[in-house]
Amino acid sequence: MANTPQAKKRIRRNDRRATINGARVSRIRTFVKKVEAAIATGDKNAATAALSAAQPELFRGVAKGVLHKNSASRKFARLTKAVAALA
Repeated sequence: MANTPQAKKRIRRNDRRATINGARVSRIRTFVKKVEAAIATGDKNAATAALSAAQPELFRGVAKGVLHKNSASRKFARLTKAVAALA
């Protein structure tokens, strides 16, 4: 249990940040799922549009510190490759 005032404040702050960061990660996952759904249906135009919407979200997550840079780059590269593979 926190005893000092700064430790109590840190607990409150961590709870607020966890809520915000969880919302950010959830939003990123939603954009990625839209790309994956478009790939699954085989619609290249929809997949391309969804990918261009997901790309800034992924890298905004990197800038905000909720995703690692290499994880976001790897995810984006794999999605790009999958979209390019659609005939």
